[in-house]
Amino acid sequence: MHQIADLISIFENTFYKSHNTRLIKGDCEPVYLPATQDTPYHQIVFAHGFYASALHEIAHWLVAGIDRRQQEDYGYWYCPDGRDKHQQAEFESVEVKPQAIEWLLSTAAGFPFNVSVDNLNGEQTCRFDFQKRVHQRVLTLIESGFNARTQSLLIALTRFYHTPWPMTANQFDWQHPQEFCDAV
Repeated sequence: MHQIADLISIFENTFYKSHNTRLIKGDCEPVYLPATQDTPYHQIVFAHGFYASALHEIAHWLVAGIDRRQQEDYGYWYCPDGRDKHQQAEFESVEVKPQAIEWLLSTAAGFPFNVSVDNLNGEQTCRFDFQKRVHQRVLTLIESGFNARTQSLLIALTRFYHTPWPMTANQFDWQHPQEFCDAV
């Protein structure tokens, strides 16, 4: 049902002409690459052809402003798996908005969403506490509205996958299972 070729096509039809940006299936780690003389368009390279990876990388692109989109990986330095408690808290605070947008994109596509704390070999935190913050950001975005790029893609996805538009908070009913976090 969820073919990566469909997502690539939806993205291309929505943004290639207006933003000179393409979604590219990569073989390794994801990366954002601005246009160069050799490649005259911006590239959102997602990992291993995974649909969820593509949605996540698109979400980062939707968050990034015009200046950030002129820099490789938006000018951010990524602290890899194995983060300590402070680094993990910083990672999660930066990831709240992109993962909220990823959840919106996933829902628009009728695709399951799971938050990612992305720290299997580091300090363990309660992923449900993180998901609570992501969920709250989703609700805030629904209430306050989306930037133009995000709204364009959400509409394109809902049209293609025949999911409800406009999106409502009822589509994101989620309860924080506190008992799972007490052990962390």
